[in-house]
Amino acid sequence: MRGRTSILLAAGSAAAVALVVLLLGGGKDATATRAGSDTDTGRPGVEVISPRNGARQSSHAVVVKVALDNFQLAPLHFGGEPQLGEGHIRFGLNRVPDCVDPAKLQRAIDSPFGKGRLVGASFDFPEYAGPNGVLAERIGSAGSYSPATRPEIYYHDLRSGFYRLVITLAQNDGSPTPVHAVTNFQILPSDGHGPKCSGGKVPSAKAAAFD
Repeated sequence: MRGRTSILLAAGSAAAVALVVLLLGGGKDATATRAGSDTDTGRPGVEVISPRNGARQSSHAVVVKVALDNFQLAPLHFGGEPQLGEGHIRFGLNRVPDCVDPAKLQRAIDSPFGKGRLVGASFDFPEYAGPNGVLAERIGSAGSYSPATRPEIYYHDLRSGFYRLVITLAQNDGSPTPVHAVTNFQILPSDGHGPKCSGGKVPSAKAAAFD
C-alpha cells in the first residue's frame, strides 16, 4: 500500500509539472528562428532580441526575447529523453552586487571571464520570474535558472542596479548544451544616484560595464 501511494504521489507531481510546461509552451513544439551564419552551418544558436546588451531602463520589469537557430523548443518532451536538436531554454538572471571588495573587483576586471566573476543574487524565483519561476521550483532549479519552452520570459519587481542574464539551450532532460548567449542591462535608480558603499568597499559598476 505504501509503495502504491509513493507511485501515485510521483505521478501526481509529474502531471503537475507537465501541466505548467503546457501552459508555458502552449502545448505545441515551437521555436523562433533568426537569419545568420548558424542557419547556414546547421549549428544550434541563440541570439538575444531584448534587452540588448548595455540597455538602460527605468522600468523594474523586463521582457526577455530570444531567437533560435536550428533548435526546436519541445514542451511536450520536457523532462524526457534527449533528442537531437530539441529541448528548452534555461534563463538565468543575476543582479551584480552594488558594492564589493576592491581586490575582488580587480580580479573580476582582470579575469578572462570579466564581469561573469561578479554573479550576485539570483532572480529565478516565482516572485520575480512568474510561471517560469514556479516551474523552476517544481524541478529544483529555483535560484539557478528558470526553464522556458517559449523563446521569452518576463521578470518583474526587479530592484535598480546592474543585471547579467545568461540564456542557455538545454536538452529535454534539462542538461545544458554549450550554446548560450549573455546580455547585461541596468535598471536606473529613481533618484538618479548610485549605491553608497562603506567598509572599504567600492561600487561594482565598473565590473558591470557593458561590452
